[in-house]
Amino acid sequence: MAAPASAVPRKGAAGAAEGPSVEEHPCPVAVPSGTTCGYLLAPERRDVPNSRTIKVGYAVHHAPAQAPAQAGGQAADPVVYMSGGPGSASLQLTGFLSQMFPGRDVVVLEQRGGRYSEPRLSCPEIVRGVVDILHTPGPASAETAPLARQALACQSRLEDEHVDLRGYRTAEIAADVVDLRAALGYPQWYLFGVSYSTRPMLLAAARDPQGTRGVVLDSLLRAGSRWYDESSAALSATMTKLGIAARFDAMVKALNAHPAAYGTRDPLTRKRLTVQLNGDDVATILGEALHETDVIPIVPALVDGLASGRTELLQPLVDAAGDGLTSHEWGLYYAVQCQDEVPYNSFPESRGPRLFTGVVDDAVCDAWDLPAARADADLLTPHTSVTSASSNGAASTDGAASSEGATPPILVLGGQYDPTTPPEAARQAVSAVPGARFAEFAGIGHAVFLSSGCGRQMIAAFLDDPAATARACDPGAAPYPVVRPGDLLLTSSVYRLSQSPIPLAVPAAFLLVSAVQLIAGLVSLVRRRGGGLSVLAGLAGVALGGLSALSLAAIQDRTALAFGVPHALAWYGLLALVSTGLSLVEAFRLNAAAARIVPALTGLVFLAWLYGWLLA
Repeated sequence: MAAPASAVPRKGAAGAAEGPSVEEHPCPVAVPSGTTCGYLLAPERRDVPNSRTIKVGYAVHHAPAQAPAQAGGQAADPVVYMSGGPGSASLQLTGFLSQMFPGRDVVVLEQRGGRYSEPRLSCPEIVRGVVDILHTPGPASAETAPLARQALACQSRLEDEHVDLRGYRTAEIAADVVDLRAALGYPQWYLFGVSYSTRPMLLAAARDPQGTRGVVLDSLLRAGSRWYDESSAALSATMTKLGIAARFDAMVKALNAHPAAYGTRDPLTRKRLTVQLNGDDVATILGEALHETDVIPIVPALVDGLASGRTELLQPLVDAAGDGLTSHEWGLYYAVQCQDEVPYNSFPESRGPRLFTGVVDDAVCDAWDLPAARADADLLTPHTSVTSASSNGAASTDGAASSEGATPPILVLGGQYDPTTPPEAARQAVSAVPGARFAEFAGIGHAVFLSSGCGRQMIAAFLDDPAATARACDPGAAPYPVVRPGDLLLTSSVYRLSQSPIPLAVPAAFLLVSAVQLIAGLVSLVRRRGGGLSVLAGLAGVALGGLSALSLAAIQDRTALAFGVPHALAWYGLLALVSTGLSLVEAFRLNAAAARIVPALTGLVFLAWLYGWLLA
């Protein structure tokens, strides 16, 4: 490489040095008032003279004029955020971030090649190849040839569009961060990265120490880690934390022997299709699901059910996985992974599940055959030196980062049950770095700030005073209790109701008839025309509805209802049996009106619905 990918000025047509520049552009997503959007104009490859210019999307939410100033009367330092992936969009979080940091400018930067940058490196061909692999029950490792063809088709299309994939890697993304600060004119700012983007943020901080006020790293993906080689063991370790390692292994083994079929929607066409998932595929889906804090509590009960053969319970996660296939710009994802990650992994056979992600990524990168990128030192690299831009624009290197005084404050957050970026690895990575602090959040998965109010408080407090050691909240308080095997009555019926609420007509009719029965019985009692049985039958039905509602409302994590319901519902159903029995007695009494049969029939239908469908 001719020079490090840092904020080195480029030469214009007349030969004069030019700094990085931006151009305004209408915001492509909904943003709060006071936000402007635009593009950073950047070379596609900084190591190639006269490389073509690409556009990297960004948004700036400006702090209100009445925002409180820092000590000394200066405005609060801005913060720049980038999503992970690689290939995840960022701009849609502008409003969310502006609420996190109301007193400072918030800059949100897309990744080059991302959804709101130009060119956009989407790759629907690869998505199609992945879906095609899942059509068949065999192991993915034996079916990668069609995927490789689709990957080559995407690569050829991007090259026909004059995209140089070698320009889309971590070093260039980090340089975009450095260039944007210079182009926007901020003397200093905080860097905020999550998951993959912690890598370019750390690299940007090492290359731009004068402009870095501090660094926030959520779900740290440390440089030099062998992510693919470590992923299976990391997932198994998370299952051990949840106390279900043996059941998880049993589930993988059973489904590898007998794959399960699931009907879902094609993520590209939205048409119905059937996929065949073996144990390794299901393990991959569960690993992705553990990113979500509201899914984590149900995983122990879910895995136990799957190991027992209740494969239909996975349906909610299968449907969500399809949406995940359209959440990234896969051309950008593979450009980064094939240069910065895959070449440094050996993909050995492991004792744990062979995760689908590693198989697919290895196959695509083998087809693309991009050169491995040079490993660059960042703030967490032991004995690293800092590359910065001198006043005349030339790259310079000094040992500032290795000295305690030059390391900017660093806050690292990790989720207890995150299998993708385990907190243990993050804690070890920052343990010897001066000025770095780590906090682990109980009950949380990936991307702490998105699901933890305490995490957001801690980040905001760090930006207000990086030197403060007092914690703004307790990261050890889990948001939801874990649902252990046996805590819920496992059923997929509630999820099916969420997809089609038509079957809810049965309990609605039963409760309505019970209420009418209760009121009519009370009227008859007041008029001294009997009605005691109707009152008792109606009261039993209404009590069933009220107790069931209270039981469901007591579940803190609403996502758990997609996989099971409280055992109490089965016992409350006995009230429906009592109500129906009393209604039958009332209906067949001498001289009873024909309409008396309606509550009895409604009760019988409800009992069949409850025990034959909902709780089955």
